[in-house]
Order: sequence, then structure tokens, then C-alpha cells
Amino acid sequence: MVEEKKNVSANGDQFSKKGAKKAAKAAKKAEQKAESAAAASAGNDGEAGDNAVDHAQGRYGLSEMIQSKDKRSERIFVTVPELVNHVDKGLVWVRGRVHTSRAKGKQCFPILRQQSSTIQCILAVNDIISKQMVKFTGNIPKESIIDIQAKPVSVPNKIESCTEQTVELCVEQVFVISQAKSQLPLQIEDASRPLNPDDAGGLNIRVNQDTRLNNRVLDLRTPANQAIFRLEAGVCRLFRDILTENGFTEIHTPKIQLPDEGGEYFFTVNYFKETAYLAVSQYIHRQMAIAADFEKVFTVGAVFRAEDSHTHRHLIEFVGLDLEMTFKYHYHEVLHTISNTLTAIFKGLRDQYSREIEAVGQQYKVEPFKFLEKPLILQFTEGIAMLREAGIETGDDEDLSLPNEKLLGRLVKAKYDTDFYILDKFPLSARPFYTMPDPDNPKYSNSFDMFMRGEEISSGAQRIHDPEYLIERAKHDAVELTKLAAYIDAFRYGCSPHAGCSIGMERVVMFYLGLNNIRKTSMFPHDPKRLMP
Repeated sequence: MVEEKKNVSANGDQFSKKGAKKAAKAAKKAEQKAESAAAASAGNDGEAGDNAVDHAQGRYGLSEMIQSKDKRSERIFVTVPELVNHVDKGLVWVRGRVHTSRAKGKQCFPILRQQSSTIQCILAVNDIISKQMVKFTGNIPKESIIDIQAKPVSVPNKIESCTEQTVELCVEQVFVISQAKSQLPLQIEDASRPLNPDDAGGLNIRVNQDTRLNNRVLDLRTPANQAIFRLEAGVCRLFRDILTENGFTEIHTPKIQLPDEGGEYFFTVNYFKETAYLAVSQYIHRQMAIAADFEKVFTVGAVFRAEDSHTHRHLIEFVGLDLEMTFKYHYHEVLHTISNTLTAIFKGLRDQYSREIEAVGQQYKVEPFKFLEKPLILQFTEGIAMLREAGIETGDDEDLSLPNEKLLGRLVKAKYDTDFYILDKFPLSARPFYTMPDPDNPKYSNSFDMFMRGEEISSGAQRIHDPEYLIERAKHDAVELTKLAAYIDAFRYGCSPHAGCSIGMERVVMFYLGLNNIRKTSMFPHDPKRLMP
């Protein structure tokens, strides 16, 4: 018998030829696996690996939490709109958010956003920028806040995707100041898309209203929202400036008060052992200021209305731009002051906030707001006649319904080419007890509403300044007098004839810009179904 030859391994183990082939194959496979692992560890697609020398070390990374430890006064920061003045003048520091980021080979192109301004940045591997730095920057989550040191340089072709189209930043250092979550509840690009239903070829990506309001901090970062609330601040500033220049005094009235019109639409407040209410209007204290000889006063403040309305123009809490002033013989002296103030505000917005108006228009396509140099004033009866000519049946002493308001606005626009007008002499039955009746026709009153794009933004009237007549009118309307003693007593010591109005600030901005919902012009809107944020 022939003895079978056996192979002996280096450690003395014996194995067959078949086993030797199997072992060789396994060794080859392990070698290939090791080579693949080595190639993978060499970095991103063959770039330098984690163990390779990083010549940009110290020029990028996560910054430690800022706790006011160091002032870093040597770092001079420049805003994005100012960068055009620093082209080819050396390095600058800029802080902003990562709006988007695009990686391409050994380059990275982050877009830096600072409020509404955006600029393109570029990082390319060179003697200063390492492959690791490019990779790190490309992986920074969107909406993170970063500090960069960079050289502003001009570009040969306009960068259409940024507000700064002639400049870009060649980055040399980048540090993350505040890192955002990698998964965002909404994308700023989606929330900023133009709403143009006529564009059939456009991206059909929409962020609905509830998603926006549930994540309002993110939603407010869009260019349109940044513009809306800067423009809103402009309305308040112009209101204050115009009235102050005309001899008005700004006063600050209580927001907790007793009911003035029977308690309807009031929020109750536990006021120690009594029940008080959040202010529906500041008119009581404005009138008392008039009785105290201030003559011309205005307020800018919160108004609360417990009205279960779910419309596009109602809020539970809004900002009232209110004024009260004396007049000599006719309340139209006040009416003209109010209408001229609003006209001056419209001009101020047009002339001083054109950039903001344009930013809003890029997302919401609307026609520019039109108004006359001399505001249009129509009698209530004239408005009713126009509606009847259009086929609408309505009573002489009925208040305008919302559909009729809108229709009348369209009729006025077609006839007079204005989006702003005033309707004077409303039916007395549609007004509160303190409104002065029309001396020539007791069915009507010395009261008025003001309209923008066919919807009410202000209501005003001559107030009754005679205490006995005020009591008579209160009894006629079944208003409880016991809690109005201080208000009525204010007129017992002599009070000038006066009139005033309340203007809804959010409505002014909404209709000036042609927006379709007042929640777009309230930073944190409260309605019957929403209390947060």
C-alpha cells in the first residue's frame, strides 16, 4: 500500500492539497479586504485619511460654547451687505447661517445667510485649506451659525442665487458657533418658494400654515417674513413719528380694566377678590386723557378680543394703533387727521421700505397698493347705493357684511382707482353707546370705517362728551352703568368735544402687501384654536 503524502504547515499541522488551495484562497481574500479597507481609510474617495497630516488644523472646527469668557476684540465683523466695500482689501470675519451647501470634488460652496442677505462662499484644497477642512465644512448642518474668516473677491459672472451677486468669499477659517439639528421640521428653501399657482412648471412644494406656525422660529427666517416684520416695525415708527410731529402725545393705558360694553368678547382675569377683564379697547382711558387736557393722544399696544372668529382677518390678540383728539366744531377735523396720517404711512412704506416690499413680492405676487393723494370719503348711503346698483339687497340701517365689504371695495376700486377709502355716517344701531348720533338724522351717527383693499382696518367716531347724554345713550343700549362711574365722571368736570379711532396694525400690513391671511402679519398669532407658541 502506498502511503498518502501529507503537507505540513509551518506550525507543524498537516493538511491536504485541497485544504492548501482553500487556505490560499482565504488568504487572497483577506489580502484584498485589507487593501480595500486601506483605500477606504485614505479619506473621501481616495483623499487623505484620518491619520494623514492635516495642515489646516486649528483653522476649522466646533467652537466652544460662548459664555462671554473672551471679548475677541481683534476680530472685526462685517455684515453681508457691506462686503462689497471690502473686495480685495484683505481678510474679514463674517457670522451667519449655513443656508445651503454644495460639495464638488475638492471644493465646497456654502451659501451664508445673514437675515435676508445671502452670499456664496468657496473652499478649495490648497496650501491653507485641507481636504479634511473641506469635508468638515460640507457636513455642517443647514441653519447652523458659523464664523468665517475670508477674502471678499469679485466674480466675473453674477451669482443669481444670492442677494450679493457680484462678490463671493474665499474662506480661510470656519468655526461652528451653534450647530443645528441635521433633520429640520421644514426647509427654509421650501418655505421661501414663490406662491404662483399659474406656474404649471414650478416645483409644487408647499409648506402649509400649521407647519409654519408650529415651527415659527424657522418660518420667520424666510426672506419674505424678515421683510414683513421690518415693514411692520416701519408702520409703528411712521405712526408715532407722524403723530408726534403733529402735536400728539403717546400715552400708555392699562390693559386690565372693567367691562365697558356689557362684557361681550372680554377675557376675564382674576383680580384678587374681583373679576377684571383684558382690554378690548383703550378708548376709555384715551378719553379720560382728553378730559385731562392732553388734547391729542395716541397709543400703540396689545388689544384682546375673546371673539370665536375663524376668519382670515381675525385674531384674539393684536396690536392697536389708536388715537384720540379734540376738535373745534366738527369731527371731520379728526377724520381728516386720521386719513392723512394713514396716507403718510402708505407713502413712507412706499419710499422707505421698497426693498422689503420687493422681497415680499418675490414670494407673494400681488398688485401694488393704490391710494389717492386726497383720501376718498363716501357716505354710508352712497356705499349702499353702489351695492344696490350691483344687485345686492341690503337695508339702510344694516351694518356691512364681509362679502358686501369686499364687493364694495371692488366697486370703489373700479370707479375711483383706489385701494383706500373711508365710509362715513354709519347707522347708529351698528355703533356702541358712546357714539355721537348724527344731529340731522338720528338713524345715523358721526362715525366712520376705513378700508384697505375692500376690508375694514379702522373704526372711529365722535364720542359723546356730555355726561347726561352719555347716560341716556347707555340706558338706551341697556349698558350697565355701575362699573362706568369713573368714565362718566370724567366728563362732569368739563370736557372738549373729541373723536378718535382704533386701527388694526396687522391688518394695515396685511392689506398693504395684499396678503391673504392675517396670521402672516402676526409674529406669533393667537386665534381661537392656537395659543402656542
